[in-house]
Amino acid sequence: MGLLSEGSPLSWEETKKLAEHVRNHGVEQFINLYERLKDRKGDVLKWGDEIEYMLVRLDQNSQRAQLNLRGPELLKILQEKEQTSPSNHPTTWRPEYANYMVEGTPGKPYGGTLAHFNIVEANMRLRREEVRKLLDEQNGEAPLSLTAFPRLGCPNFTHPSYEPTPTDAGASKSIFIPDEVIFSDHPRYRTLTRNIRKRRGEKVCINVPIYKDTNTPSPFIEKFPNDADGESARAALPDHIYMDAMAFGMGNSCIQMTFQGCCIEEARSLYDQLNPFCPIMLSLSAASPFYRGYVSDIDCRWYVISSSVDDRTDEERGLKDLKENKHRIHKSRYDSIDSYLCESSERYNDIDLVIDQDVCKRLQNAGIDRLLAQHISHLFIRDPVSLFTELINQDDTQDSDHFENIQSTNWQTMRFKPPPVNSTIGWRVEFRPMEVQLTDFENAAYVVFMVLITRVILSFELNFLLPISKVDANLVEAQKRDSVLNGKFYFRKDVRTCPKQCTGNIDKEYALMDINTIINGGPIEGGADFPGMIPLINQYLRSVNVDVDTRCTVLTYLNLISDRAAGKLKTTARWMRDYVDQHPDYKHDSVITDKINFDLLTLCNKITRGEHHPEGLLHTQTSRTNDDIPLPLKKQINQDDNTIKQHEENMRMKSWPEQNGI
Repeated sequence: MGLLSEGSPLSWEETKKLAEHVRNHGVEQFINLYERLKDRKGDVLKWGDEIEYMLVRLDQNSQRAQLNLRGPELLKILQEKEQTSPSNHPTTWRPEYANYMVEGTPGKPYGGTLAHFNIVEANMRLRREEVRKLLDEQNGEAPLSLTAFPRLGCPNFTHPSYEPTPTDAGASKSIFIPDEVIFSDHPRYRTLTRNIRKRRGEKVCINVPIYKDTNTPSPFIEKFPNDADGESARAALPDHIYMDAMAFGMGNSCIQMTFQGCCIEEARSLYDQLNPFCPIMLSLSAASPFYRGYVSDIDCRWYVISSSVDDRTDEERGLKDLKENKHRIHKSRYDSIDSYLCESSERYNDIDLVIDQDVCKRLQNAGIDRLLAQHISHLFIRDPVSLFTELINQDDTQDSDHFENIQSTNWQTMRFKPPPVNSTIGWRVEFRPMEVQLTDFENAAYVVFMVLITRVILSFELNFLLPISKVDANLVEAQKRDSVLNGKFYFRKDVRTCPKQCTGNIDKEYALMDINTIINGGPIEGGADFPGMIPLINQYLRSVNVDVDTRCTVLTYLNLISDRAAGKLKTTARWMRDYVDQHPDYKHDSVITDKINFDLLTLCNKITRGEHHPEGLLHTQTSRTNDDIPLPLKKQINQDDNTIKQHEENMRMKSWPEQNGI
């Protein structure tokens, strides 16, 4: 979730008084970081993934699935194991927003050698097994990589069960979510929850359109018995599922990836080029159709999580004239990016970028170029929403906590990440939109696919840039029901044109395409053919002479991605919808009952364990289950990454026709 500082949390009133102090010193810390590290060169590709797991209890006696609040207890044990051998432990564990969540990552990053693809899934399986060993499987406890728990916020949805307390002095004041759900072993999470609500001036408001089935009331209007002050009734929209707490968004799970560039320029380029893929991968990984016990008309979590941390005031949202606040802010602090970073990308920055002019001028005066200065000054229009007493005063030449305070609470589709202070880590970008899948095989497939996308972009010097406004439109399209089959997305027609050579009419550079065309290739408007990402990846794999074992592993993953894009395999969201629709207890009224939820998640657990292979969701695949890979692959993994790096440098020296043997 971001920076996890230690200390005593301040109230919102105290934090607000120190907001300018944090911004001022955060900017100075970034300037110092940039000056020290702007010329850093020669880092090899390193990358890793983060997977958030939900702890679920499947009670056979009551036929009820509940979220298991044992996260803090398990996390202590998992981290103790990690700390016994920190240099070579294969997994790393961190807390997440809710007590029913844990986040696992590889113990160290993967490198540029393609043979690493053979151990991605094995590490994911290991992570899940480490959690599973600490659970009581006899009592139905299980770790699920589930994007959204279908009955989050319904009565008795946790074990143990608690009642919400909307009228007390708690963090969220939700009429659905008790504060006991929020991670209890670190004050950051409750502080964020309370301060976001207080800064906004009211509870967060999430309204998701309900799926209108044959027996769904029309209009669909809820009554809230514990809505003492009527705030929820006023906020809830007809024909929508209403939610009122940060937990409805930050309590969802996802899969995120971080890539290290060889230098700041490469990291900036990756940041720009990966941005158009954010909506595409969100649609392709869609896995969250149910909210608060209802069937929704969306397939993805993004709008829900964006609304759940939207701390903008009425003035910042444009509902009142600006008096107390400085800026009219067009998006939540959890949303899509608003600008590209490279000079060659600037012509695609076509939306209003709200920045702090004073911060921008200060950064430029310190020698930071205008586009990067605008990016940082856009992040710094936000207030800090979590601050600790012990971190108020810092050494700006040695610390970066104030910068990270603002940076890590701008939760956007992409994140540009400077090297940490006094670290061997380089300039990185984080790819954040994907929904987590039920199986380790699927999650490995999406991860490997995205790594290969970065290799194709850098090796072939491809150009996927779109106007930011079109990427935003795509993000709206991606969240619609069955967008992977029915959606049309703006995408660049000719990806072989170098950004520096693009000077003509931008509107002629892109066309509406479906996901199948973008991923697998096919005809587009004007009679041309789009090459497709998987054919481009295959071209790259042929060019690097990848070994047979690795190629077989990769092809298995690419087949899943290809068939999901083509509609031959269902998304997780579509499979869940079909399961509920066919459940004997479903009354076609858009309601997910306890029994339906229990049966669905019991089956999800069997799928995760490999005990059930539902037709239409997955191939019957064979995959590696441990790290016992053949010796030649181990040698290849341990070799210096310079071979791959040198090849990619050579590819960059060639033109597109030469790269493709033309």
